[in-house]
Amino acid sequence: MSTYPRSDQPRLFVTKEDVQGVCPSCGSQNLKRYPVLSEGGWWMITKCQNCLFSVQRERWSRLGSIALLTDLL
Repeated sequence: MSTYPRSDQPRLFVTKEDVQGVCPSCGSQNLKRYPVLSEGGWWMITKCQNCLFSVQRERWSRLGSIALLTDLL
């Protein structure tokens, strides 16, 4: 049995934080930073919300928002 209760929401959403800057692809100022799980693991990305161009992509924690005690050593 899991110690985390199942969400009662039909969809889960990630919080996207606003980022200052301009998209080099389309010139939009609508940039957001948020975590993404892809084939290489978890990444923290900054993406243009108009054309979806990846402005920045940096490796994040291997389990996303879950922090293990061994990661804190």
